[in-house]
Amino acid sequence: MTLSNIANIRLLSQQIVGTKFKSPKDIVSWMGAMQAQDYAMAKWAVGVRLPGSTEKEIETAVDNGQIIRTHVLRPTWHLVPAEDIYWMLELTAPHIKSAYNSNNKRLELDESIFSKCNKIIEKTLSGGNHFTREELVTEIKKAKIPIDTPRAIHIMLHAELDGVICSGVKKGKKQTCALLAERVPKVKTLPREEALAKLAKKYFTSHCPATLKDFIWWSGLPVKDARQGLEMIKSGFVSETIDSETYWFPNSFSLPKSFNPSVYLLPAFDEFTISYRNRRASVPEEHHTKAISSNGIFRPIIVVDGKVTGLWRRIPKKDKIIIETAYFHPHDKLTKSLLEKAVVDFGKFLDKKTEVSHNVG
Repeated sequence: MTLSNIANIRLLSQQIVGTKFKSPKDIVSWMGAMQAQDYAMAKWAVGVRLPGSTEKEIETAVDNGQIIRTHVLRPTWHLVPAEDIYWMLELTAPHIKSAYNSNNKRLELDESIFSKCNKIIEKTLSGGNHFTREELVTEIKKAKIPIDTPRAIHIMLHAELDGVICSGVKKGKKQTCALLAERVPKVKTLPREEALAKLAKKYFTSHCPATLKDFIWWSGLPVKDARQGLEMIKSGFVSETIDSETYWFPNSFSLPKSFNPSVYLLPAFDEFTISYRNRRASVPEEHHTKAISSNGIFRPIIVVDGKVTGLWRRIPKKDKIIIETAYFHPHDKLTKSLLEKAVVDFGKFLDKKTEVSHNVG
């Protein structure tokens, strides 16, 4: 196995090539969790792994609660399958909360204030109500609790981590919050060791080949916990060492004899790049800062045969969407042809006509 093989295998394991699933929920469940602070891009992250799907189909799965958008794993938004939300929160919420302790102290937020706000939020949303964050902030203000924008962000985040709220039905163009217990019936959570093993198995199956360092980064778990999770599942996995890094993949994984030429338009913050600590298998070192900024912005990328070879962005027009490309180097005719097909597929996902503008950056 080589670094080049690793990139192509990840296209397979992440269901970007040849998916075996039929629904948005199945894709998210396979992936374990998918980073989703940019909601439009997160929907495409699911869509690109589910050929023939539409943006509306992904939104429907979120609106009806099959997929939950909330803070879990690392301190950012993720898409999570409803059936996994409670054990994932119980496992990872304490670590996310601890990451925000200093900010909470600076903002003069403590457990007493969080508890009061949670009660207000629960009362407001009870009975199947879905309110925007701005509407919930208004209700909190009525209780004479000081709440500016920074405090509001942390209060809502804490309510998510406490399992009080999660994503609700979209209201126009705005996201809403709903009570998690009303969206997803409360179930008994997993014992901690079982949860660690389940999260590790999901990650190393859907993101393989991957290293322990990759899992630590993706999961947000302390090193000790992440290592324990991997140790508990090792009997079902094999490893291979390349340049002193040990990569894990399932015993059942079958390495293809060859890989067909492929071109994909992957969204910002896609799991293909963001879910690994070491990204050199897919992102050439000389182009790393173009694809991933120094402050951690993961840009929409063009992936050719597993390698990031350029960037793209969509420019909405009245009757179509123009996909503007910025190649890191000139692409051949076959690659451009495959890219144009990828642009058409993206247009079908959005139910829009598309055009592509080829540029060398």
